[in-house]
Amino acid sequence: MEEYHSGDECIEGIIGGVDYSQNKVNQWTASIVEHTLTQLVKQAKPYKYIVNCAVMQKSGAGLHTANSCYWDTTTDGSCTVRWENRTMYCVVSVFAVAIAL
Repeated sequence: MEEYHSGDECIEGIIGGVDYSQNKVNQWTASIVEHTLTQLVKQAKPYKYIVNCAVMQKSGAGLHTANSCYWDTTTDGSCTVRWENRTMYCVVSVFAVAIAL
Protein backbone atom coordinates (compact mmCIF):
# COMPACT_ATOMS: atom_id res chain seq x y z
CA MET A 1 0.00 0.00 0.00
CA GLU A 2 1.97 2.97 -1.27
CA GLU A 3 -0.10 5.45 0.76
CA TYR A 4 1.61 4.30 3.94
CA HIS A 5 5.32 4.55 3.32
CA SER A 6 6.48 6.53 6.36
CA GLY A 7 5.37 4.23 9.17
CA ASP A 8 8.88 3.75 10.54
CA GLU A 9 9.44 7.52 10.54
CA CYS A 10 6.21 8.13 12.46
CA ILE A 11 7.03 5.53 15.10
CA GLU A 12 10.66 6.63 15.34
CA GLY A 13 9.60 10.24 15.82
CA ILE A 14 7.34 9.39 18.76
CA ILE A 15 9.14 6.58 20.64
CA GLY A 16 12.49 6.21 18.91
CA GLY A 17 14.72 7.64 21.59
CA VAL A 18 12.98 6.39 24.72
CA ASP A 19 12.82 3.24 26.83
CA TYR A 20 9.59 1.35 27.44
CA SER A 21 7.40 2.95 30.11
CA GLN A 22 4.07 1.42 31.09
CA ASN A 23 2.85 4.85 32.19
CA LYS A 24 3.37 6.30 28.70
CA VAL A 25 2.13 3.48 26.46
CA ASN A 26 -1.41 4.87 26.14
CA GLN A 27 -0.04 8.28 25.14
CA TRP A 28 2.39 6.75 22.64
CA THR A 29 -0.15 4.50 20.94
CA ALA A 30 -2.68 7.34 20.69
CA SER A 31 -0.03 9.65 19.20
CA ILE A 32 1.13 7.03 16.70
CA VAL A 33 -2.37 6.24 15.41
CA GLU A 34 -3.37 9.92 15.28
CA HIS A 35 -0.20 10.97 13.44
CA THR A 36 -0.48 8.04 11.02
CA LEU A 37 -4.11 8.79 10.28
CA THR A 38 -3.40 12.50 9.81
CA GLN A 39 -0.65 11.75 7.28
CA LEU A 40 -2.89 9.36 5.35
CA VAL A 41 -5.86 11.75 5.25
CA LYS A 42 -3.61 14.59 4.00
CA GLN A 43 -3.10 12.61 0.80
CA ALA A 44 -6.79 13.18 -0.03
CA LYS A 45 -7.24 9.73 -1.56
CA PRO A 46 -10.71 8.13 -1.70
CA TYR A 47 -10.21 5.72 1.21
CA LYS A 48 -11.51 5.11 4.67
CA TYR A 49 -8.65 4.16 6.99
CA ILE A 50 -8.37 1.95 10.03
CA VAL A 51 -5.15 2.24 12.07
CA ASN A 52 -4.14 -0.12 14.86
CA CYS A 53 -1.05 0.13 17.07
CA ALA A 54 0.39 -2.27 19.63
CA VAL A 55 3.40 -1.54 21.84
CA MET A 56 4.94 -4.37 23.85
CA GLN A 57 7.84 -4.37 26.27
CA LYS A 58 10.72 -6.65 25.30
CA SER A 59 10.81 -9.36 27.94
CA GLY A 60 11.81 -12.46 26.03
CA ALA A 61 8.20 -13.44 25.34
CA GLY A 62 7.12 -14.06 21.77
CA LEU A 63 5.03 -11.58 19.82
CA HIS A 64 2.76 -12.79 17.04
CA THR A 65 0.20 -10.72 15.17
CA ALA A 66 -2.17 -11.47 12.31
CA ASN A 67 -4.76 -9.56 10.32
CA SER A 68 -7.41 -10.76 7.95
CA CYS A 69 -9.91 -8.92 5.78
CA TYR A 70 -12.67 -9.81 3.39
CA TRP A 71 -12.65 -7.08 0.78
CA ASP A 72 -11.95 -6.14 -2.81
CA THR A 73 -8.26 -6.85 -3.32
CA THR A 74 -8.19 -4.73 -6.48
CA THR A 75 -9.06 -1.49 -4.63
CA ASP A 76 -8.47 -2.05 -0.90
CA GLY A 77 -5.20 -2.68 0.87
CA SER A 78 -3.30 -3.04 4.10
CA CYS A 79 0.19 -2.54 5.43
CA THR A 80 1.84 -3.62 8.67
CA VAL A 81 5.02 -2.03 10.01
CA ARG A 82 7.06 -3.72 12.73
CA TRP A 83 9.51 -1.51 14.60
CA GLU A 84 11.71 -2.18 17.61
CA ASN A 85 14.35 -0.69 19.82
CA ARG A 86 16.24 -2.32 22.68
CA THR A 87 13.30 -2.15 25.14
CA MET A 88 10.10 -2.52 23.09
CA TYR A 89 8.30 -3.62 19.95
CA CYS A 90 5.74 -1.57 18.06
CA VAL A 91 3.43 -2.98 15.40
CA VAL A 92 1.23 -0.63 13.36
CA SER A 93 -1.36 -1.95 10.91
CA VAL A 94 -3.18 0.27 8.43
CA PHE A 95 -6.20 -0.80 6.42
CA ALA A 96 -7.42 1.28 3.47
CA VAL A 97 -10.92 0.64 2.17
CA ALA A 98 -11.79 2.35 -1.10
CA ILE A 99 -14.80 4.65 -1.19
CA ALA A 100 -16.93 4.15 -4.29
CA LEU A 101 -17.33 7.48 -6.05
